[in-house]
Amino acid sequence: MQTTLAPEFAGTAEGAEAEAILRRCVHCGFCTATCPTYQLLGDELDGPRGRIYLIKQVLEGAEPTRETQLHLDRCLTCRNCESTCPSGVQYGHLVDIGRRVVDAKVERPGGERLVRWLLKEGMTSPLFKPAMKLGQAFRPFVPASLKDKVPASPPATAHDWPTRQLNRKVLLLLGCVQPAMAPNINSATARVLDAAGIQSLVAEAASCCGAVHEHLGDHGKALDYMRRNIDAWWPLVAGPGERVEAIVMNASGCGVMVKDYVHALAQDPAYADKARRVSELTKDLSELLPDLVPALKTRLKAKPGALAYHPPCTLQHGQKLRGGVEASLRELGFRIDCAPTDSHLCCGSAGTYSVLQPTLSKQLRDNKLAALAPLQAEQIVSANIGCIQHLQSGTATPVRHWVEVLDDALRGVAAGD
Repeated sequence: MQTTLAPEFAGTAEGAEAEAILRRCVHCGFCTATCPTYQLLGDELDGPRGRIYLIKQVLEGAEPTRETQLHLDRCLTCRNCESTCPSGVQYGHLVDIGRRVVDAKVERPGGERLVRWLLKEGMTSPLFKPAMKLGQAFRPFVPASLKDKVPASPPATAHDWPTRQLNRKVLLLLGCVQPAMAPNINSATARVLDAAGIQSLVAEAASCCGAVHEHLGDHGKALDYMRRNIDAWWPLVAGPGERVEAIVMNASGCGVMVKDYVHALAQDPAYADKARRVSELTKDLSELLPDLVPALKTRLKAKPGALAYHPPCTLQHGQKLRGGVEASLRELGFRIDCAPTDSHLCCGSAGTYSVLQPTLSKQLRDNKLAALAPLQAEQIVSANIGCIQHLQSGTATPVRHWVEVLDDALRGVAAGD
């Protein structure tokens, strides 16, 4: 796609990156066929090709409007279009640039600015956990519009973090919202890895991966979080003492962000090399599964009924990891299947999208649950806290992380005990 940047963007790193991405687009339209918002709304400007045109126009000097902003806001950044694109257009990077440029030129209404600020600062704050506990305690009295975002209190468990010292070690990122909303995911991960002879370490200074701020347009704060995490991990990545073999993510939304540190910090001379090393070491938990299967196979004490698996967009489109969870769990003897139709489509969670675009988000959630229904599963499993909580808000069927189900099988307990 021929592009002539306006003077304010010509010669800038952001402009050069956007132009290179735009030039790969041949406006074939294959992306529209797999875009969830285009399928719902039927508007060219609510599909990847239309949004690319909008961004191109702004970068060439056209003045963006509130309507431009709304079309970009309605994008889930699910990156399904990237999986479909025959030209390899890096749409995810382009839409992040486009949003930053448009937001700098189009002022949002005060109410929107407040909500976005609360999401950015609240979800990543140490106060998020006590606030969530308070919300759970008073959940029956929480307004219906917010109740979906406050999960029921998780069951108490006596199965704590393993304490064995093992030769094989990995770093585990706990995340910003997961410890408050579903703390068992992290402890279950540590127990499963321990059963396979791998010790999980946590760098206390590591916090949010940066995705919340990045996708809400606060690129500078996102970079701060990235640098903070690299600093926290670096002694165990390249220090003189014991080193970890991987940095493990059990939330695919965090995983796709940390794997992208190499891109985000490429222009930072102090962090570029470190970011590259961190991104190289970062693995989604499912990438370890094939290595774990032989060690775990003989240790399973119980198995659940049929499982329905929803692969998060951040796993199948962002990280290009498809089929690994299902294949390994089947090898372990689990009955697990994806939806017979539309398993590639987003569930509507998409980070903060379910708060900012509730109508579209719930439509996509209900479509996803309807697609999973024919499996008649005992439990729905996924690999990202956002998807898990969002799907759970629309069904009575338990929705959990697949590692929790595997942990139950190793301990010989029924689901949720």
